[in-house]
Amino acid sequence: MSSSVVELSEADRALLTSWTRSSTVASGRAERARIVLAVADGAGTSAVSRRLGVSRPTVIKWRDRFAASGVVGLEDEPRSGRPKVIDDAAILAATLDAPPERLAVTHWSTRLLARQLGVGDATVARAWRKYQVKPWRRETFKFSTDPQLEAKVREVIGLYLAPPENAIVLCVDEKSQIQALNRTAPILPLRPGLPEKATHDYKRNGTTTLFAALEVATGKITDKCYDRHGKAEFLDFMKRVARAYPGERLCVVADNYHTHKHAEIQAWLEKNPRITMHFTPTSGSWLNLVEVFFGIITRQAIRRGSFDSVKELVTAIERFIQGWNDRCRPFSWSKTADEILPHATRQRDSDARH
Repeated sequence: MSSSVVELSEADRALLTSWTRSSTVASGRAERARIVLAVADGAGTSAVSRRLGVSRPTVIKWRDRFAASGVVGLEDEPRSGRPKVIDDAAILAATLDAPPERLAVTHWSTRLLARQLGVGDATVARAWRKYQVKPWRRETFKFSTDPQLEAKVREVIGLYLAPPENAIVLCVDEKSQIQALNRTAPILPLRPGLPEKATHDYKRNGTTTLFAALEVATGKITDKCYDRHGKAEFLDFMKRVARAYPGERLCVVADNYHTHKHAEIQAWLEKNPRITMHFTPTSGSWLNLVEVFFGIITRQAIRRGSFDSVKELVTAIERFIQGWNDRCRPFSWSKTADEILPHATRQRDSDARH
């Protein structure tokens, strides 16, 4: 069916007009709507072609398609092409198998797997995105071999979820070898459309060790930086913590680092019975909430800083912690020991879900 003029109902005109004004309608569909509206208003084929910057055959095609099928005729027709020769299940199965030795690679890339399967790399990429398969990523884990694993987990988590009455729970640890780094050129600041930029190379200006005690109920940090991190420094810091909480009963969570259990530390604890130590299991430092704070200060104050000396680094750390204590909030632990223990011990049988 062909006609130089098309007739529009009020409903069709309103719909096509809305397509031309919408920012979410595809540009091709909006262009077809403009063609039909122009033809319906009496414009000739050549006039519509010049006005909209399209070819005459394009005007004729969409005019005739609308005349024959109405608004439905302006939709894209199904495209012919080579049918899909491999499904997502086959792609995923191949992805989970190790690449052959002849490729000498540790994991698949989209192009390598596509070449192996005889499909386009975009097909592989779509399947990976759909099922969130990321062969290039690797996460690490470690099982604790501590024979007292369960008892220590329950003890520490018990302090977090149900602290003793009239006691303050503190998480103590040290972050050693914090480097005072300075870039070899000034940092280029953040700009609209551009991230902050820094040189890849840097100059080392010494290191420091940050000792920190996190008060779980408030998020407050007691801190001090030392040149070393031996038993003498740990004992000095514990005395500093004791002075910060005079007369209070303190339950201190710490890891199994040997300086935390040194005879001198034990002797001092015997003289200060109001302070008790509670140790996380071996390879269980993730139970110590102060590690969360160490991650925060690293991201927000240390990693992107530039320091000409250890003194500048220590000043920046102290300034950050002072501001932190002004705005700190409680650290909340939500998982129970029963929820954590099944994931903290090595399973006898693999439960890999492939």
